[in-house]
Amino acid sequence: MRILLTENIHEIAKQKLTEEGYKVDLITHAPSEEEYNKILKNYDVLGIRSKSEINENILQNNPHLLTIGAFCIGTNQVNLHKANTMGIPVFNAPHSNTRSVAELVLAEMVALSRQLGDRNTLAHQGEWMKSAEGSKEVRGKTLGLVGYGHIGSQVSVLAEAFGLKVVFYDVVKKLPLGNAQSKNNLDDLLKVSDFVSLHVPETPSTMNMMTEKQISKMKKGSFIINASRGTVIKIDDLVAALKSGHIAGCALDVFPEEPASNKEKFKSPLQGLKNVILTPHIGGSTEEAQYAIGLEVAESFRKFLKYGTTAGAVNFPNVELNAKENVTRIMNVHLNEPGVLGELNGFISEAQANIQGQYLSTDNEIGYLVTDLELDQSKMSAQDLAYKFESSKRNIKTRIVF
Repeated sequence: MRILLTENIHEIAKQKLTEEGYKVDLITHAPSEEEYNKILKNYDVLGIRSKSEINENILQNNPHLLTIGAFCIGTNQVNLHKANTMGIPVFNAPHSNTRSVAELVLAEMVALSRQLGDRNTLAHQGEWMKSAEGSKEVRGKTLGLVGYGHIGSQVSVLAEAFGLKVVFYDVVKKLPLGNAQSKNNLDDLLKVSDFVSLHVPETPSTMNMMTEKQISKMKKGSFIINASRGTVIKIDDLVAALKSGHIAGCALDVFPEEPASNKEKFKSPLQGLKNVILTPHIGGSTEEAQYAIGLEVAESFRKFLKYGTTAGAVNFPNVELNAKENVTRIMNVHLNEPGVLGELNGFISEAQANIQGQYLSTDNEIGYLVTDLELDQSKMSAQDLAYKFESSKRNIKTRIVF
C-alpha cells in the first residue's frame, strides 16, 4: 500500500501512516494535472491540500485509487461526484483548524477597526500617524456571521467574549451558542452588521453571493471579512464599494485566483487600497492546526484501509466499522440498482461461505456493502470470491481485508 502526500502536509501524517506499515511519500508542491497523471499510477492513496485540482480527467486516468484525503476543510478541489461513481471516498478535516481560522477573524476585526494595516505600513515608511479619527473599539458592535458551522459558531463564542453582539444566517437551522441570534435571511443580517464575516463552502449557491447588490445593503462604514472561499465575493464590486467609502475596509484570506506556490506572484485589484488586509490563505496555517489536520485525515485513512470505515467521507455512504477476528472482510462498491445484494449473496452462497456480519449503505448513485465471512469450510478462496463480485455488471470496486 503506497500513499502520496502532497503540498507539504504535516509530517505527523506520514509518521502515523508509516507506523501502520504503509509506504508514504511526502512532496512539498501541488503537482499539475500532467504530473498527477504521471505519478499516481504508483500510489493507492492520495493526500492533498487546497492547491491541487483533482478533476475528472485525473480520476478517470487513476481508477485504482482507493481513497483521497483533503488535509483541510474544503473539498471543492476534488470532483466529488466522479470520485463517488468510481468508488473513491473523499475524507477531509472539518474540525481541526476551526480555532486557528476563528482567531484570525477576531484579529482582523480589531485590525480593521483600528486601521492597523495602514498605520503599520506608514510607521515602517517613517511616517507617524497618531490619530483617533476612524479608529474604534469592537466592543458593542454587531458581528454578522454568514454560515454558522464549525468555524462560524466558534467565531461567535470568541466574539461575545470581546463584547460584540452576534447575529448569524445559515441555510440550515442551527442552534445558537451563547447570546447569538439567528436572522431569517442574508439581507436582514447585512442591514444590522458592523462586521460581516463569511463562513460558507464553495457551492453554486455561494458563488458571487456578495455582489454590488448585497454589498450596498451593508451599513455604511462597515467591514467585510472572508476566510471561506475566494469565489464568494465579486472582487470588482468590493473594490468599488471600498473606493466609494461605503465599505470602510476588508480582510480577505482567500481569492478567486491564487498562486499555486510561494514562488508565484500574487495579483489582486484590492492591492494598494486603504484599510485592506490581504493574507495568503493562512486561516488554517498554524502549526497546531496542521498537526491536528494531519492526525485527523491520517486516522480516516487508517480506519478505511484497515477496516473499511467510511464515516466522515463527504461523498460516500457512511459506514462505521470495527476490527473483527477470524473473518475475511470483503468491501464492495456497486451501482445502486435493485437485485445487487441478492446477486452478491448468491456468490457467497455458491462458495458455501458463512456470513458473520453484513453492512450496507447507499446513496443515489452507489451502494457500499461490507461483508465479514468465515471461509474455513468455503469452496472458494477470498480472492476467488472477490473475482466473483467483480464479475457483476454492477460492480465498481471490490477489496479484501484479512
